[in-house]
Amino acid sequence: MTFKITVLPGDGVGPEVSREAVRILEALGHFYDCQFRFEEKLIGGAAIRAEGTPLPKSTLDACLDSDAVFLGAVGSPEFDHLTPNARPEAGLLALRTALGGFANLRPAPSFPSIAECSPLKAWALEGADVLIVRELLGGLYFSEPRGTDPGREAAFNTMRYSVPEIERVARVAFEQARQRRKKLTSVDKANVLETSQLWRRTVNQVAKDYPDVAVDHMYVDACAMHLISNPKRFDVIVTENLFGDILSDEAAVITGSLGMLASATIGGTVDLYEPVHGSAPDIAGKGVANPLGAIASAAMLLRHSAGMPHEAADLEAAIRQVLEAGHRTSDLVRDGRGHVVGTREMGSLVEQVFAGLLDRRFSYHAV
Repeated sequence: MTFKITVLPGDGVGPEVSREAVRILEALGHFYDCQFRFEEKLIGGAAIRAEGTPLPKSTLDACLDSDAVFLGAVGSPEFDHLTPNARPEAGLLALRTALGGFANLRPAPSFPSIAECSPLKAWALEGADVLIVRELLGGLYFSEPRGTDPGREAAFNTMRYSVPEIERVARVAFEQARQRRKKLTSVDKANVLETSQLWRRTVNQVAKDYPDVAVDHMYVDACAMHLISNPKRFDVIVTENLFGDILSDEAAVITGSLGMLASATIGGTVDLYEPVHGSAPDIAGKGVANPLGAIASAAMLLRHSAGMPHEAADLEAAIRQVLEAGHRTSDLVRDGRGHVVGTREMGSLVEQVFAGLLDRRFSYHAV
């Protein structure tokens, strides 16, 4: 079997972290009767420099012809003077639209071995494991009309949702909750927004099909507070685009660093995987970026697109074991604890542990 992955290294630290994730997937191919085939394409600022557009047609065509897409990061301050639809980020928004992935899964598990990296108390972190399901193709980021008036003294965006848009992402969230602790929190601002009132009614309607999942509702400002004060109260959170963007970044306090967060965009023609962190241009090229978010995104690719849940679990276990052994990238160092390693060394350490777990799995099944 051949599994085709289009790799979009992108900007900033994107090429550095995606390189580590790809190398680990390549190593996995040696254990199986299948071949991961990778093709690199341009997106974002790198594409603007080379071809004058943030999403070249050749890139989009390759992505649509893939079994999965893996993205590093998009964004560069040198293009901040451009209009929003010409900036590097516009390429990512256009790609998401073309691929059709409407549900963005963003897990935020706690890591006891690096608990000191979080500003939260140890008792609040213990056992915390949150999955945020963010609607990705609607709301303020995509709805029309939007723009700036001719005098540039005002600007406007539109938040719009339909029942089908809400239903489909809610069902993804309920299905994920069924596989976890069977609790779903729907986040909105129904006290002031008509779109949120529709959101809440629709989620309640979908909930009738999932009687085994406990459902509650929370305003987004309250959710932001509880993510900090008591993250253990959450299992799966489902919310609209803007709220999900903000809350999932806030959830980095659970993991200890934004560099630890992975994501999967599913539900469309081709699934898209990327670490949540941005392009981090201030550390690009220095070899110090944390690749664990990218590697965890590769584990999500194995689980959701490649149909390899056991191998995904092994890769996630490898990440934990490397951290438990005391290895840290610079963003995970507090009070001088741990052995500081760079991007490539951290990737190599995870690869070694992962290979050992795979070898053990194959030896077990061969007995």
